[in-house]
Parts: sequence; C-alpha cells; structure tokens
Amino acid sequence: MMEITELQRIGVGLVGFGVFFLLFGVLLYMDSVLLAFGNILFLSGLAAIIGVRRTFGFFFQRERLKGTSFFLGGIAIILLRWPVLGMLLETYGFINLFRNFFPIAFGFLGSLVNIPFLSKLFQKLGDTSSIV
Repeated sequence: MMEITELQRIGVGLVGFGVFFLLFGVLLYMDSVLLAFGNILFLSGLAAIIGVRRTFGFFFQRERLKGTSFFLGGIAIILLRWPVLGMLLETYGFINLFRNFFPIAFGFLGSLVNIPFLSKLFQKLGDTSSIV
C-alpha cells in the first residue's frame, strides 16, 4: 500500500475545495471570482498531490498541448472576467487533457455496485414503485 504524505493530504483538500468553488461558481450564474478561486485551488492541489515537476510534465507533454492551451486559456479568460467563455474553453481543455482517465473512472464507479452495502441500497432504491 502506498503511503500518503501530509502534503498530498493537503493537496486532496485543495482539489476538493477547488471543485466545490467551481461548482458553486457555476451555480451562482458563473460568478467569476468563485470560478477563478476554484481554478487556483484545483491547480495548486494537483501540484501538491503529484508534485510540481510531474504536474508540468503532465500539462506540457507534446500530445496534450492542445488541451493544456484550452484549459489554461480558459482560466486566463475567467481571470479577465469573461466566465462563460472561459468555462467553455476550460471544459473543452479538461476533456482533452483527461480523456484517457475517463474509462478508468467509469470502471471504478461501475465496481462500486459490487460493494455489499451499496448493492443492497441500489436494489432497494430500484425496487420502489412509489411516485413520491
């Protein structure tokens, strides 16, 4: 089993708060301050989890430059107070950057059904025929 350092735990918290602020910024009709704060927390948390050198290595690989440019360009546009355009660019860049990770994440979510407590919960929720 891999040991998690204190810096990596802080990084997970930063990424979590970053995602929270991004979602909250979207819910509040594209509040540019919350979106910018969420982006900064997300990127700093990612750097704390995997390290600064590996973060730069991930973002600036030759085959990921298109996604990186859209992602970082979207963050820059958000910082310039154009949140809708910035989020569109950032979403496109995020999909391009992490498209190889999506099958792994969906496979993990599919394996959650095999956990005994969750499978019973899903069966119970699926068997209800009540409208309310």
